[in-house]
Amino acid sequence: MSGDVSVRLVQQSDYKFAIFYNEEKDPFYGDEPPPLGKSDGAAPSQLLIAAVANCLSDSFLFALRKFKQDPGSIETKASCDIGRNEQNRLRVLSIQVEILIGVPGETLENLDRVLAQFRDFCTVSSSVSAGIPVNVRVMDILGTQLHPAL
Repeated sequence: MSGDVSVRLVQQSDYKFAIFYNEEKDPFYGDEPPPLGKSDGAAPSQLLIAAVANCLSDSFLFALRKFKQDPGSIETKASCDIGRNEQNRLRVLSIQVEILIGVPGETLENLDRVLAQFRDFCTVSSSVSAGIPVNVRVMDILGTQLHPAL
């Protein structure tokens, strides 16, 4: 995907916004947690880490499929540390992403090459990591840590 990407937000109430990513589809919602909002949608920080985690998952799958490999089901978890900067403003300080694949890593051919390059395909995390550290771990179904290599 290249070129312009856009979304449209329409305020529903207070801090709750409908987020249209495709005018032919129903929107999803963003909202702040209490006391500002009502948590009737994902918080902006959750949307940020979801975008990073989704892009990394897509990139990992893309890299595996280049070698015609099937990771089984992929489940990705993401979290972020939020704290105050020097001006006492809340900021996302770091992002942690864990990708879990549904097969043993040893069953995948060229896994070392996939693990060495998949992050390079991720537009979002590569862009975000210029300002926020993005830490990525890949685990297999047996609990073996595949990336970063131990």
